[in-house]
Amino acid sequence: MTRPIRFIAAIAGLMLITTVLAGAQSRRNVKGADLEGSILSVTAIRSDGKSDPIKVEDLYLYENGIEQKIKNFSYDPSPAKIVLLVDNSQTLPTSIESLKKAAMEFAYEIFEGDQLFTIAFDEKAEIIQEWTDDAKKMEASFATFRKKGNPYLFDALSASVSEVLLPLMPGTRKTAVVIISDGLDRGSKMGFDKILGELQNQNITVYALQIPDRTGGAYRRDQPKPTAIIQQLTEATGGRAFSFDEAQSAAKAICDELRRNRYLLSYIPANTSTYDARKLLLIGEEGVTIRTKSAQPPNIK
Repeated sequence: MTRPIRFIAAIAGLMLITTVLAGAQSRRNVKGADLEGSILSVTAIRSDGKSDPIKVEDLYLYENGIEQKIKNFSYDPSPAKIVLLVDNSQTLPTSIESLKKAAMEFAYEIFEGDQLFTIAFDEKAEIIQEWTDDAKKMEASFATFRKKGNPYLFDALSASVSEVLLPLMPGTRKTAVVIISDGLDRGSKMGFDKILGELQNQNITVYALQIPDRTGGAYRRDQPKPTAIIQQLTEATGGRAFSFDEAQSAAKAICDELRRNRYLLSYIPANTSTYDARKLLLIGEEGVTIRTKSAQPPNIK
């Protein structure tokens, strides 16, 4: 039986205790890291596939075009907390069985210590399965997937941040949302720009298994087209979009990346105003591919 996502607020106190314990563990995992100032979650990969460590000297960081001094750059081997956000809406152009199969791929690919939280959404977001690494539990819970109503994607993303991921912070830094949808939002109260700012504010990386656009690319007056929504959510948070038809390889790539290629970067903003959104550009030396969020929302320190 599914439950409205707002019900988990009742256990927020208990989760805060877990946050304190997780914070201590996180600091031990990133040995020697000095994480004062602004923090970025960074994906860094050598194009030659070698495992040589990537160093601060390999990176260049700019805020609003002004070069910033990187204070620390440390490999983060800590477990990931991944929310699977599955579109349950009536007109989504795929079957319930295909949605189940795609979501299950993550249960097979996560590493030891990683956990998954599954939410399905149409006009409301519902908990399908709370934090677990148990594939059998996930498979049983996915029987409650359905196709009904309109997709309130932005509202579901906001609930995922505020009621599922935010209570884990600051102890848990490696957080991600995997959207399984075409990116269509039809009716959310939350605006696109606001939810994107929330995700960037909390350093939450968005990945997507992108289903073909049910609107056929139709013009939308009040917000981006579904394909553009997926592109902007993933690229602006340092994530990636994959084809829904390649769910198995996508799940492996995402889980591998979160465990093997994630770093934490810290810096003290210089010559920029924290009262305005600041555009970020992080680039690496030749042979190093870097991804992180594209902006710091206002008042992030």
